[in-house]
Amino acid sequence: MSESRDAIATLIYSYAEMLDLGDFAGVARLFEHATYRTEGRRPHQGADEVRQVLEQMVAVYDGRPHTKHVTTNVIIEVDESNDSGSARSYFTVFQAVDSFSLQPVIAGRYHDRFLRVGRTWRFSDRLIFVDLVGDLRHHLRRTL
Repeated sequence: MSESRDAIATLIYSYAEMLDLGDFAGVARLFEHATYRTEGRRPHQGADEVRQVLEQMVAVYDGRPHTKHVTTNVIIEVDESNDSGSARSYFTVFQAVDSFSLQPVIAGRYHDRFLRVGRTWRFSDRLIFVDLVGDLRHHLRRTL
């Protein structure tokens, strides 16, 4: 895998890791110069809006949402000459809390766009498609 593809993959996987840790500020920093949106919903622009929506939407237990975001089927395309890239991937979110046994709660797809500024890759847009919805009552404070 090329250096650019590795950097883009790291962004994709870092999002899942930080979200599962309840590090909403860290997730938000990934979108400092980006749009974060779910199909059919109002887009969120920049770190402050992304952090605010995550804090309002995602339920946490002792600081963490008790989830595992599993990202698979990652297809990355890079246009080195234009310092841009894109990726498509699948996600499945598993969750378990004291009164809720481990199970998948939602699955879908990410369509991402990236820009390279200097030597650093960053998100420019994330579009989330929700394909399958399970029991979200322990994961989200409000519905999608």
